Amino acid sequence: MPDASFDGLSAAWRTRVEATLAGALPAAELPPQRLHAAMRHATLDGGKRMRPLLVYATGIAFGADEAMLDAPAAAVELIHAYSLVHDDLPAMDDDALRRGKPTVHVAFDEATAILAGDALQSLAFELLATSPLPAQARVAMLQELAVAAGARGMCGGQALDIDATGLALEPDALQRLHALKTGALLRASVRLGAIAANVDATTRQRLDVFADALGLAFQIRDDLLDVEGDTATLGKTAGKDVAQAKATFPALLGVDASRARLQALAATMHEALAPFGARADTLAALARQAITRDH
Repeated sequence: MPDASFDGLSAAWRTRVEATLAGALPAAELPPQRLHAAMRHATLDGGKRMRPLLVYATGIAFGADEAMLDAPAAAVELIHAYSLVHDDLPAMDDDALRRGKPTVHVAFDEATAILAGDALQSLAFELLATSPLPAQARVAMLQELAVAAGARGMCGGQALDIDATGLALEPDALQRLHALKTGALLRASVRLGAIAANVDATTRQRLDVFADALGLAFQIRDDLLDVEGDTATLGKTAGKDVAQAKATFPALLGVDASRARLQALAATMHEALAPFGARADTLAALARQAITRDH
């Protein structure tokens, strides 16, 4: 697919999900205003929207109605936004910058940030539960997102990350950590689109292989950017992983070996999508973007 075509599609999908998010979030002028303003600050006007784009790209590739993808695309972004709010708190990564603007606890306060994260998480499930999707698809999506966000997914990965701080993990342990912390929600994004399209078991299995490789590649690229990037480009504080002695692939394997691992994961993603032909072009383009991005 030509880059211009992909750029146009991704821009259109970002516009769709932004509109869905803006409509789903409570108005900032309604009480409690501080909470509502914090929720909107955390969610709107920023971010790559990789997870919603994966929902749209997967669903459209396999025949889902675009309008049926708005709710799951927005729901997974709300979960991601909540996780960032909590991840930035002083008790976690203690960061002051996110998406090029002050983090929620800096712009508001810690208590408001905790409540905003909690409210964003519950809104994600409300949005899915009240969506126009068939009941069976709604239930499947609710289960998928709940597992990906919980102790067997993102929260579990964050706990492992905290436990691993300052330690030299084995590569398999680090890969499991990232598969939960970052990969689970990216895989859920692909699965939400697949559920909307009602794909068969074989297709789902191939998409899982793609999504698992994508999740790990996305995190390795993040790790490399923390080493090689700058704060202005990243929109968040560069060098935090090293400063906090976080377990990362560059710290464990070195920069060159981490780049080699990225290329191997790119080959895995290509092989997983190959049987789908041109219909998977947008997924392939998102994979390329994930491993070549500069922020």
